Amino acid sequence: MEPADHDCPWREEALALRKLAAEQAEVIRQQAEVIREYGQKLEAVVAQMQALERRVLGPKSEKMPSPVVELRRQENDDDAETRRLAALERRRERAALRENLRQETVTHHVTDEQADCPKCGGVADRTVGGGKETFIIEYVPGYFVRQKHIQEKRACDCGEYIATAEPAPRPIDNSHYGPGFIAHLVVMKCSDSIPLHRLAKQYQRLGISMQRSTLTDLFHRAAEKLEPLYRRLLSLVARSDIVQADETSMKMLRPNKRGFVWTFLSGDLIAYRFAEGRSGDTPRDVLGGSEGTLVVDAYSGYNRVTDVDGRSRAGCIAHVRRKFFDAHVTGVVDAKAALDLILEIYRVEHEARARGIVRSDEHLALRRARSSVVMDRLRTWLFDQQGKHAPKSPVGEAVRYALNQWNTLTLFLDDARIPVDNNASERALRVVALGRKNFLFVGDEEHGANLAGLYSLVATCDAVGVEPTQYIKDVIMRVDTHPASRIDELLPQNWSPPVRWTESA
Repeated sequence: MEPADHDCPWREEALALRKLAAEQAEVIRQQAEVIREYGQKLEAVVAQMQALERRVLGPKSEKMPSPVVELRRQENDDDAETRRLAALERRRERAALRENLRQETVTHHVTDEQADCPKCGGVADRTVGGGKETFIIEYVPGYFVRQKHIQEKRACDCGEYIATAEPAPRPIDNSHYGPGFIAHLVVMKCSDSIPLHRLAKQYQRLGISMQRSTLTDLFHRAAEKLEPLYRRLLSLVARSDIVQADETSMKMLRPNKRGFVWTFLSGDLIAYRFAEGRSGDTPRDVLGGSEGTLVVDAYSGYNRVTDVDGRSRAGCIAHVRRKFFDAHVTGVVDAKAALDLILEIYRVEHEARARGIVRSDEHLALRRARSSVVMDRLRTWLFDQQGKHAPKSPVGEAVRYALNQWNTLTLFLDDARIPVDNNASERALRVVALGRKNFLFVGDEEHGANLAGLYSLVATCDAVGVEPTQYIKDVIMRVDTHPASRIDELLPQNWSPPVRWTESA
């Protein structure tokens, strides 16, 4: 006969114990989950700290080498010979530049003591050939010239009319400084990132005392004068089929906040844009309504340009490589496989440059034959790694980033004009980063816009091989009177020195 429930108190105790054990197990499970989550966060934070420490303090061996350096380590004899010949050609070009320097001949005469012959006691008085030639490259400091302009005046015999010659043209109204001076000022700041207060010290050493406020005023008035050229350059970039873009911060003095300098480039055309914020308003204002492809990173601010009916978005494989490199140097062996596969993509691009077929049909065929296979292998590897690493670990984050961006990362396989990375935009922002370190800030949004405009003209000059000082010296005198319908003639990529310069040279 079974005992009644009230006759078995041990059952109630057993049920209570089971319930308590289940509750404790759930608490242990939740605590283990919290510990695992915090462990992943700690791993990610440690990886970020190590990456930052390597970039700031680490030796070069711990910093990410460029794909070119990696490929050179693995090059064969033919590649090494090709690179040697290219280096030899560059040395010849540098030697040719030295030959074009202004020549001065200094003759060193034989002294009386040197002329005494130690052999026979005679005197060496017969000239032998043209003499022994040696070369020294010397620096001659620049100087300022205070030009005195005299306007001729003629009177008519009637005594009621006096004719006066036209005054010397001035690049800026009511200014006492010529176009060469202003061009030098602009290039020193926009190309060499020299702050204006340091430039004022240099001018002082050269014999002219100038206030920084005067230089600042000349700089911004030059930007206003050349603004039509900058606007036209920006519009040409926006109309291009393939555009690359990136952005970096720069502090503003008024208001005390961070502004941003954006770069938009297409081939050798480089344009900058300054904005108070990092929102997608700037890409929309520059590229809104245009068609083609935009090569950018994963920043969501570009979504306004790449949404429906916008530009196609191409990703940057260099960003993927950087994430896997940061994971690899923390000791994760698996990341090396991704780095090796990405290097094969750059090997194809290196070969295309060596063969001179970049952006051609042959280049596209090379990508489809070899790069597409590598990208398929990389995608298979990424899927295989998904379950092996915690989502917030360095490799887990790199895998997730690559898979989320996969469609944009493979767009280069269908168009040879699309680069595999966005490094060109990052290189274009180096001068901005250097300026940020040297002159620290811009006054306000208007001054930032002026800086961006002059940055654009100087950077495009450098990209197309035009000497920016001579370019600005010329166009700042012509931009006001040049026909607006032919403004493209004054852009750096179309500019050529005036005939008078060629003849005088």
